[in-house]
Amino acid sequence: MSNEIGLEELSERIGRGEGLVVAEVLPAAYYEAGHLPGAVNLPLDGLERSIARLAPSRETAIVVYCSGPTCRNSHAAAARLAALGYGAVRVFAGGKAAWRDAGLALERPAAAAVEVQR
Repeated sequence: MSNEIGLEELSERIGRGEGLVVAEVLPAAYYEAGHLPGAVNLPLDGLERSIARLAPSRETAIVVYCSGPTCRNSHAAAARLAALGYGAVRVFAGGKAAWRDAGLALERPAAAAVEVQR
């Protein structure tokens, strides 16, 4: 169904500004509290309505993630996107927890990246 993408590869691709959609698949309140750089909020309940606007081509590279390795939303989103015909979907299974644990900064809407609090 979907393959996973690791922290190192994802952070490099985000850093290079590659044309990929990085989507947090949690409710808006979680996204607003901090998200991966450049990520969009794409909660499961609006997935089908929003994805065509964000990734008009079925070949668009999409990375979905949620809060951490035990959150199932990312795998559910990947399965739904695959059913819609999107073939380049990967799951960042570590989610925000792995990103923060690696000391990487999160962004907040309408604000610059914030420092990771330890």
